[in-house]
Amino acid sequence: MYNGNSIGVVVTSYNEEPFVGEVIETVPSYVDRIYAVDDASPDGSWEEIQRVSERLNVDGERDDTAGVESESESESESESESESESEPTHAVADGGDNRRVVPIRHEENRGYGGAVKTGYERAAADGIDVVAVMNGDGQMDPTILDRIIDPVVAGEADYAKGNRLLYRDDREGMSTFRFVGNSILSGLSKFASGYWTISDPQNGYTAISREAIEDLDLDAITDQYGFLNHILTHLNVNDCRVADVSMSAIYGDEESSIRYVPFIRYVSLLLLGSFYWRLKRQYVIEQFHPAALFYSTGTAGLAVGSSGLVGSIAQAARGRDGFTGAIASVLTVLVGLVSLGVAIAMDAEENEDLQCTWYEDSAGREQARTEAAAQSAQAETTGSGSESESESVAAAGVDGVAAGTDTGTDTDTGTDTDADTADTTESGSDSNAESNTETEPDSNLEQPAEPSPARSFE
Repeated sequence: MYNGNSIGVVVTSYNEEPFVGEVIETVPSYVDRIYAVDDASPDGSWEEIQRVSERLNVDGERDDTAGVESESESESESESESESESEPTHAVADGGDNRRVVPIRHEENRGYGGAVKTGYERAAADGIDVVAVMNGDGQMDPTILDRIIDPVVAGEADYAKGNRLLYRDDREGMSTFRFVGNSILSGLSKFASGYWTISDPQNGYTAISREAIEDLDLDAITDQYGFLNHILTHLNVNDCRVADVSMSAIYGDEESSIRYVPFIRYVSLLLLGSFYWRLKRQYVIEQFHPAALFYSTGTAGLAVGSSGLVGSIAQAARGRDGFTGAIASVLTVLVGLVSLGVAIAMDAEENEDLQCTWYEDSAGREQARTEAAAQSAQAETTGSGSESESESVAAAGVDGVAAGTDTGTDTDTGTDTDADTADTTESGSDSNAESNTETEPDSNLEQPAEPSPARSFE
């Protein structure tokens, strides 16, 4: 249990034999149930999941095979009834050593989205309140799981996801190729999903409420790697609030099974279809909204204007007069751009309430805060430039008095009202005396706090 909520974690695995066991073992103790889903891996991932599960499951809670099921078994009603008799459908409440691991294996490879959906369905059926996803490749730090689930547990969001693009230090482990690709997909996903402030949609470190799972039409969401982009669109149509949580990128020795060219082509078409599906549902079927009209006008303007401009250039290349057509095409393109801008503004305003800010501390966040504190201290120092000269003179006068006066006590230059000090400073300008009584020397300035040590992932 975590703050009164039962927590489940879906661990997805496809050819992750070297990593999946450690991922399962390092899931925090407050997690009530772990659903380890193997997507028909040809390597030894399934055997590794079984080995770790047998060791972590409580002795006597179930026999060696209870809770281990295939995809076909979970779809059989009679076997589901039999399983419910030997395995309780509620989460273990103590959050300690009695948490159990439920190994699940697909008989056929369904894709990343299929593995996540299998875990979602099982967790919702078991009555788990909040369900997180941790991939079996070891790229997700289990020590920050609490920050991922916090927005959902607190009721601030229905779905929370990690974001590695918020701060520079968080992106240090990300290659330029990955950063550019994630940035492009972030822009496309904003159009498709309607969550205009959400970025890093490819981040699979997520958490979702049971109510959101039950409201979603999981069968309508893709089983492939585009699942993370596709589910955002469906969450928006279901009026679910989404939160971003800052986190650092972690990459190890794992090898991605994604083939990038087919992936980019597939996801681009998926996002385009998701965009028009969302507009139809939100702004045509459920209500008529001007954003749909402006999106249509903008798209048509860009298409017609661009094709006309290309035609005008082709005519000019043949020695014909294409100037008039080019002017008309440029104006059409401008109308299209303005219409798209208006549509985006309307769309963002309409969906503003579905996006909540939840940027918690990460390594990059701590670094940004430390730099901001240092800059603030520097600004305070330089901002008192008009008084710095008088402060130096006053400090020098005080030092002179201290050097020429034989005393047995220490001299406090910020608060001492000794007569000799007063005489010395009065011999100067009034501004020097005022500066001496109102300001303290640089040694007493508050220093910026030392940065907190970044969280390590082992």
